[in-house]
Amino acid sequence: MTLEHMDMDDIINHAKTLDAVLILQPQPGDTSPEVSWGDAFIYYAPDGVIPATQPFATIVTKDYPDEPPSGLDQPGTFRLNIAAPKADFARVIGSSPRDAMNANHDAHLRDTWFPHPVYGRAGWLSVVNPDTTLPEALSLLGAAHKAARDRHQRRPTNNNAG
Repeated sequence: MTLEHMDMDDIINHAKTLDAVLILQPQPGDTSPEVSWGDAFIYYAPDGVIPATQPFATIVTKDYPDEPPSGLDQPGTFRLNIAAPKADFARVIGSSPRDAMNANHDAHLRDTWFPHPVYGRAGWLSVVNPDTTLPEALSLLGAAHKAARDRHQRRPTNNNAG
């Protein structure tokens, strides 16, 4: 499969190549809310346990009720969301996360970066069905992973408290 035609599973498989990654994929029968079934939540988790922190990336396959729609009701359509470092967010969008939320961005466009409809102010980038944007998406996924790892390593642990 070529880079330009990766689907959701290919992106998940790429994320699995990053160190200490845990991918949660809710499905019927587990304890997750039904709205999350079929989606993927990508965490930095060196101990293999879902951390109390947010994932550094998500892949959603449907529009969530509390978000402006991205037209994810078409088969094979998904939105990749990445917690981008601030400098990367500004480079991709052309403004800071706060300023980007005041601009008009079309969350229905395919293969076009936009601030996440809800978490854009926190520096989350989104792209629906990345194609020509895929190399950038994989690079941003790596940068978000590194940022999550760095945050984890700076976090004090109970073993060091004293």
